[in-house]
Amino acid sequence: MEKLESDLLRTFLAVAQAGSVTDGAQRIHRSQSATSQQIKRLEAILGQPVFARHGRGVVLAEAGRKLLPIAQEVTGRLDAALRDMSQRAVTGKLRVGIPDDHGRAKLSQILSAFMRHHAQVELEVTCALSTEFPGALEKGALDLAIYEVEHPKPHEELIYADPTCWVAASHRDFSGEEVLPVALFDHACWWRDVAIASLEARGKPYRIAYSSQSVAGVMAAVDAGMAVGLLGRSSLHPGQTVAGEHLGFGATPASKLVVATGGAQESAPQAVMKEAIRNAFLSGV
Repeated sequence: MEKLESDLLRTFLAVAQAGSVTDGAQRIHRSQSATSQQIKRLEAILGQPVFARHGRGVVLAEAGRKLLPIAQEVTGRLDAALRDMSQRAVTGKLRVGIPDDHGRAKLSQILSAFMRHHAQVELEVTCALSTEFPGALEKGALDLAIYEVEHPKPHEELIYADPTCWVAASHRDFSGEEVLPVALFDHACWWRDVAIASLEARGKPYRIAYSSQSVAGVMAAVDAGMAVGLLGRSSLHPGQTVAGEHLGFGATPASKLVVATGGAQESAPQAVMKEAIRNAFLSGV
C-alpha cells in the first residue's frame, strides 16, 4: 500500500496557497512538470482529484478541502520537531500590521498558529485601517503587513480577492431618494477613492451622510439605514442586501488583499508569519 509522504503534502499546500501549479512550483523551487507529477501521484494515492481547474488556476476539490487541514497539521508538526531537535528555533521581534476588518476574524487564528511553533518570537501587532501600512513598511516601522490594493505589485503577494459592492440595510429602500445618502471612510484610502469614482460614474446626486475611519463604523451606518456603503462581499451579514444594480451603480473592482514585507532580505520570522497568514486565509476559502 502506498503512503502519503510529507513531500507530497508540501507540494499540495504550495499549489493550494498559490492557486496555480505554476506559482506553486515557484514557491517550492521545482519545475512545473515536477510539481504536476507530484500532484498526480498524490491524487493516484487518494484515488480522487484534490484540485479542480478554475480559469487559469486551480481551486480545491472536495478531497482537497478534506486534506488541507491534515496537510497543514502534519507539515507544521514536522517543522516544529526539526526546529526543536536541531535547536533552530526562530527568534527575534516581528512588527505586523493587519487591517481591522480582516483582523477580527483572522488575527486569533494567525497568532495561534504562529505562536504554537514560534513562541520565542516577540510580536508587536497593529490592527487598524491599512492605508498607512505600505508607507510604514518602506520607513521600517513595520516588518510585515496585510493591506488592500486594486492591482498588486511584484513584491506584494496576493492572499485573497474580495469583490466589492454597494450595500444597504434590508429594511431600507433608497430607490426613491433624489439625493442618495452614502457612508464613506473619512480620509483618503483605496475604499474611499473607489466609492467616489463609482458615485461619479453613476451620474446622480449624492451626499456624504456619514464618515468613519473603520469598516465597523461604515457597517453601523448601513445597518441603521442611514446610508448605503461600499463594502466587501465577505463582510456582508444578515440584515444587509446588495443594492448596487438596483440603485443604478456599475460594477466596482475587487479588493485585493496582499501581504508584503519590509527590508532588503526576508527574515526567518517574516517567512514563518507569511506562512501562517497564507494558511489562515486559505482555510477560510
